[in-house]
Amino acid sequence: MMKVVADDARNIYENFEVEKDIYYFKVGRLGLASFHGRNYNIKKRITTEQLNSYITSGRFIKVSANCYVNAEKVLSLTDGTISFDRSTSEAKQVHVSKWRAQSIKNVLTSRNPMAM
Repeated sequence: MMKVVADDARNIYENFEVEKDIYYFKVGRLGLASFHGRNYNIKKRITTEQLNSYITSGRFIKVSANCYVNAEKVLSLTDGTISFDRSTSEAKQVHVSKWRAQSIKNVLTSRNPMAM
């Protein structure tokens, strides 16, 4: 029974799609990225090419020096907090500075005028 759980966890780790499944990710030292999705957080090494691919795809918006949010997954941006789902869990929120929040809001509304 435990093996099934371990296999499921490994499948999520190996098969997640960054653009489709991830709310946001943070880049750490030496290429270690922390990906945050609906029900999980995954740390994985990524190459500079992979990182550049995620950033240049246009799906991710830089919200701080090392944090990028998936623009398609943003539910709201209020009072310096980006929320990704309707739960009140702080784990699925990213805080942004006030000066950066307005430019992020502009990008999000230009992509989807009905949002925000």
